[in-house]
Amino acid sequence: MSNIYESAATTLDLFNTPCLTKVELRVACKGISDRDALSKPDPCVVLKMQSHGQWFEVDRTEVIRSSSSPIFSKVFTIDFYFEEVQRLRFELHDISSHNGLKDADFLGAMECTLGQIVSQRKLSKALLKQGNTAGKSSITVTAEELSGNNDYVELAFSANKLDDKDFFSKSDPFLEIFRVNDDGTGSLVHRTETIMNNLSPVWKSFKVSLNTLCSGDHQRELKCTVYDWDSNGKHDFIGEFQTTFREMKGGMEGKQIQWDCINPKYQVKKKNYRNSGVVTLYQCKIIKMHSFLDYIMGGCQIQFTVAIDFTASNGDPRNSCSLHYIHPYQPNEYLKALVAVGEICQDYDSDKMFPAFGFGGQIPPDFKVSNRFALSCINCVCVCVCVCVCVCAGIQGVVEAYQNCLPKIQLYGPTNIAPIIQKVASAASEEMHTKEAMEYFILLILTDGVITDMADTREAIVHASHLPMSVIIVGIGNADFSDMQMLDGDDGILRSPKGEPVLRDIVQFVPFRSFKHASPAALAKSVLAEVPNQVVDYYNNKGIKPKNLSDYESSRAFSP
Repeated sequence: MSNIYESAATTLDLFNTPCLTKVELRVACKGISDRDALSKPDPCVVLKMQSHGQWFEVDRTEVIRSSSSPIFSKVFTIDFYFEEVQRLRFELHDISSHNGLKDADFLGAMECTLGQIVSQRKLSKALLKQGNTAGKSSITVTAEELSGNNDYVELAFSANKLDDKDFFSKSDPFLEIFRVNDDGTGSLVHRTETIMNNLSPVWKSFKVSLNTLCSGDHQRELKCTVYDWDSNGKHDFIGEFQTTFREMKGGMEGKQIQWDCINPKYQVKKKNYRNSGVVTLYQCKIIKMHSFLDYIMGGCQIQFTVAIDFTASNGDPRNSCSLHYIHPYQPNEYLKALVAVGEICQDYDSDKMFPAFGFGGQIPPDFKVSNRFALSCINCVCVCVCVCVCVCAGIQGVVEAYQNCLPKIQLYGPTNIAPIIQKVASAASEEMHTKEAMEYFILLILTDGVITDMADTREAIVHASHLPMSVIIVGIGNADFSDMQMLDGDDGILRSPKGEPVLRDIVQFVPFRSFKHASPAALAKSVLAEVPNQVVDYYNNKGIKPKNLSDYESSRAFSP
């Protein structure tokens, strides 16, 4: 291993990359002040996470109408890193109109770290507004580690002859399902929609993870409650019943599972009381959700390719101010980014032979500008032939090829990256036609400036979004990269010049300078965070199961 390579890997602490897990957060509030004497708030909680001193929205709960003590059914799923301080902010808003947060009233907020929630499992704190407590309102956040059970269950319920709680019309029923925890408390799993003016409602089917439903324990008690919805938030209790997922699974065998909906007060007072209606499970279907590791363990290889910018704006490599300057002990930003991402990706490639390209340089022997040349074949007589076969042995081989070719290339321009994307897309297209989960392609592009072929690049990315492929772009140096953000679909849908939208969001762009003072593996985590979901989304959308795994027998469902 070369000294430069060793130094870069040590600087980024990549020999001891910590593990990642996911945490589910559930939220409830209490004591929210009424708007006035006649109306209660319509609360919604917005979850934000701090990054580089700024708060960014991660997700938000549903809006619960007319409630001062809401229990939200929305579950937040957060990636948890032991080595990082992940600051969270829970904002409570009163959504009083159809304009969402735009016209909402801010009711208070609570800030904490994910580590605090996880260590306590349940964190309750007062809501603050302008530094002071917001009345008696408080928020409780409960944490639970997401297990390896990725399966979902699709359930659908109906009811028959429910009690009528309204004088001038029929009841407006909805169903709530709570999971009973080990300490006897309940966690809201799902709340159905309200069916207006109907004593025999048929609620829409819904999907929920088995982890959320029963913590993976099929015999865990589930408490189901039916209410008559009222606009003032004081919903009338109709009845309840207890069950387990083990009992629900009988619905997969072609049987309808039914429960008496019981009102305990009526059961005591009325001699001939039977029930307050009957609730029927008319659909139960387990949906196998293959994870990223399912595909990796099934034999899917990550094909990693790197492309490096050799345009003149990088500066003369012989000058210590150049972005390409090779210091004997301190790796430059190109090497740091390459090693950070490459060290992780190479673990998922069995042969560890990586294509490495350069663009924007004048290459020997005739020193014509090339927008796609292989770093390891820079001495070949016919680069155009060898570009398809020249690869580097491991990330160390990429580093050495980069170092060796620097003195032989004249930096020039322009900064065109579409040819590189098209090259990798061509290989990904061949994989797509196999209709198997064998190879997924990751292209890492390291560039010091705004690209000059934006239209062609947009076209290439839209095409690549249909393929088993992801693109990571890291901006090197201090250039203005604001125009590059449009390639990352986070702020909107990227479209080709002809208006065709991307099928999937496959691009992640970050400027390296944002990670100069961050934790060692922060850059790699940031750019690779979306890749597992991108892999799973691609194969799930194509209906491709992991290879070498036993086929999952889909469960039967039936309709009422």
